[in-house]
Amino acid sequence: MFEGLFQPMHLLVIFLIALLIFGPKKLPELGKGLGEGIRALKEGMKDTPPDQSKTASTETKNPDTKS
Repeated sequence: MFEGLFQPMHLLVIFLIALLIFGPKKLPELGKGLGEGIRALKEGMKDTPPDQSKTASTETKNPDTKS
């Protein structure tokens, strides 16, 4: 269904539309912000231990237990 979704021509059209909407001065700032956001998301996913979400869900399910 999504075969060939991001071909070079598609990416060029997306870039040109973004350039028309945001302008040449704002586009590098948006790219930098997007890159920093993706980097922070990846770091946050690495820092979170996989068992943390399981313990948090069991604590909310058992309000009787004392912490």
